Amino acid sequence: MGILSAIKSQLIDVIEWTDTSTKTMVYKYDCKGNEIKMGAQLTVRESQAAVFVNEGQLADVFMPGRYELQTSNMPVLTKLKSWKYGFNSPFKCDVYFVNTKQFLDMKWGTSNPVMMRDAEFGMIRLRAFGIYSFRVSDPEAFLKQVFGTAALFTVDGVEGQIKRTLVSGLSDAIAESKIPALDLAANYDELSGYAMNAINPKLAELGLTLCSFVVENISLPEEVEKTMDKRTSMGVLGNLDQYAKYQAAEAMREAANNDANGGMAGLGVGMSAGAAMGQMFTQAMNPQAAPAAPAAPAATAFCSECGAKIPAGSKFCPECGAKQQVVASVCSACGAQLTPGAKFCPECGAKQ
Repeated sequence: MGILSAIKSQLIDVIEWTDTSTKTMVYKYDCKGNEIKMGAQLTVRESQAAVFVNEGQLADVFMPGRYELQTSNMPVLTKLKSWKYGFNSPFKCDVYFVNTKQFLDMKWGTSNPVMMRDAEFGMIRLRAFGIYSFRVSDPEAFLKQVFGTAALFTVDGVEGQIKRTLVSGLSDAIAESKIPALDLAANYDELSGYAMNAINPKLAELGLTLCSFVVENISLPEEVEKTMDKRTSMGVLGNLDQYAKYQAAEAMREAANNDANGGMAGLGVGMSAGAAMGQMFTQAMNPQAAPAAPAAPAATAFCSECGAKIPAGSKFCPECGAKQQVVASVCSACGAQLTPGAKFCPECGAKQ
């Protein structure tokens, strides 16, 4: 092999990368110690970005397209190298291909319950899960803040960070939206919008963008779900009076299906139970229908003229029309207690 052939083998003419995986975010081009020749061809495909790093310092970023590496389209690297002679001078540089496509169907979920203050149920705990997608929006910021000098970087390196940011953003979204717990299921899209607005500014610092955020389910605590089931049952029952009549009819039907020996007794029991149940439901829903307590007997007295029984405190007798006068309540002779209107003392017989 001649000297010219040996030199030629040390120069790279074509730089490109094809992604064969679904989770690779950054791939460092393997130069194998070779020098890149000025004038070499660089191919950056759609959903890719090529980042050139010279001696640890970011030199240039190339977006999708085909480039011939010259000092005219590599201003930063040209300045760093300070080339003075020609355009075919070889150079050594690290080349990173950054995958800018969307990474889809990423799972997220709350590892611990999220606390929420609800106007109807008070403090409750929620659990939620769903999917999201994201992409690299700023390759330069992503290199500086996340992958650094890693030769290979995958989704696993940022998945945990994004999930925790998502859960935090969802908590803020639920609190700010003030959606009642019973209405959360009907507002998943609104919650997703709130969450994306809260999360994207935080991910932008890492050079990432949240493309979609889907809430698949928000589960309530068991005790809240039981309360909701009870309310649903009450709504299904509707008119309790009609329901009581239906129950009574069912009891009669079941009693009628009993055998001949106990049929009549069962029918009587069923009718009694149905009537009692109907009365119970009616009284519960209509307190006015409950039997009134017996009224206390009215106080009575006797007419001072005819001795007829009259209401106590009457000014005139309803029987004879005589005006009533206040009479002594004790005997004038012996002091014994007298019945109102008595003409003789029941103890000594003295006339009053």
